[in-house]
Amino acid sequence: MDIVVFGAGALGSLVGGLLAREHHVTLVARDPHAQRVAGQGLRVTGELDAHVRPRATTDPTPDDLTCDLALVTVKAYDTAEAARTLATGDSDVVCSLSNGLTEGALVAELGDRVLAGSATYGAELVGPGEVRCTGVGRIHVGELAGGESERAERVAAAFREAGLDCEADPAMPRRRWEKLAVNAGINAVTALARVENGALAEGPGRDVAHRAARETARVARADGVDLTDDAAVAAVDTVVDETAANRSSMLQDVLSGGRTEVDAISGAVVDRGADHGVATPTNRTLAALLRAWGADGITE
Repeated sequence: MDIVVFGAGALGSLVGGLLAREHHVTLVARDPHAQRVAGQGLRVTGELDAHVRPRATTDPTPDDLTCDLALVTVKAYDTAEAARTLATGDSDVVCSLSNGLTEGALVAELGDRVLAGSATYGAELVGPGEVRCTGVGRIHVGELAGGESERAERVAAAFREAGLDCEADPAMPRRRWEKLAVNAGINAVTALARVENGALAEGPGRDVAHRAARETARVARADGVDLTDDAAVAAVDTVVDETAANRSSMLQDVLSGGRTEVDAISGAVVDRGADHGVATPTNRTLAALLRAWGADGITE
């Protein structure tokens, strides 16, 4: 399969690198990472090990973006720009693995080519040309509206061919909100507490993560999606266990002084909750604290 990974940071490089063991993969990434991959290949270390040589570019042409599958792994706030760029090419299927409920921005430019996805693999960029797998999770892909899907089955089979744990999920509407509950419960809490995911297995951080996840589940139900509080909490605990050594993407953003995805995670729970009259005090507090950090530019 001809695959483009658009936004090859930590997760995109891990997934794209593993896919490159069996498929023709192009990584769209920033320099110096893209330059190192193009010249010397990509090294996957940690819980998985591989050395592969996918194509890599910082400035894809329409020909580069003509593919069987485009995986979108950009930061949530870059999704609209990514969609506009992808629209210049000709991809058969576009699947988002980004945090948040970002698929709407892709649909606006790419129409019914878009599939939803979620990934719980832990990944961290070690440096240019090297990504570390900090936890082996699973990937789900499926239609935004749910239901059986031949193209989702085809994408999942391509992932499995490369050794990734992936399934076509007919319940993607619920899975998307479950992903948001995991993001809200883990990313915001670890970013503020400056701890690895495993620190949420017990103690006060675990309680905050569970409260954020339960609020997300209540908003999901108000939005017409059947996600129970217990299921949301269980999803958080599963990802904490599978990626205990991982620093969440939001913690990595905070430590590097970068922009966080708070608006697409905790902020999205708050905004959707307000639309439905559902109180979200935990997520509101987490969002406010992260936004205060961003305004002050504090990194330590």
